[in-house]
Order: sequence, then structure tokens, then C-alpha cells
Amino acid sequence: MVGGTKYEHISEVKWENRTTGATGKSSRAEMVKWFDEDGDARVTKGQSYVPVKVVKATPPYIRTFADGVWTDNLLALPTY
Repeated sequence: MVGGTKYEHISEVKWENRTTGATGKSSRAEMVKWFDEDGDARVTKGQSYVPVKVVKATPPYIRTFADGVWTDNLLALPTY
């Protein structure tokens, strides 16, 4: 995160492709673009997964969205 502790300040995320085992880091802009191109990401919460979606703000940012409600799962992850 850069300059704050809210979703709008997430500047980069680490990810893992559970199918291929690939890992990496992507900027917020790269993630938003990937989602706009039909990308799909989820955050684990115990035994379940919470979808990550794009909040259409200026600039757009990512946040978890479960059962029709924006949730705090990304902010609960460790920072690096």
C-alpha cells in the first residue's frame, strides 16, 4: 500500500495461479485491466473463496465482493 490503509491505496498485489502454480506481482492498474478482460481472482477465507472485483471509481481499484456485499478480505491480508 502506498500513502494510506484503504482499498484505494493498494498499489500492488501478490498472486498465485492455483491451476499452474505460477506466482507473481501485479500493479493495481494491471489487475484492473486483467479483470476488465474477464480475469477472475479470489481470496481464501478459511475453506471458502471470496471473489475480487473492480470498484469503478477514479481511479478504479480492487476489493473483495461476497454475497452482494463489498468486504474487507484484501485489507486483512499481510502487507509486503
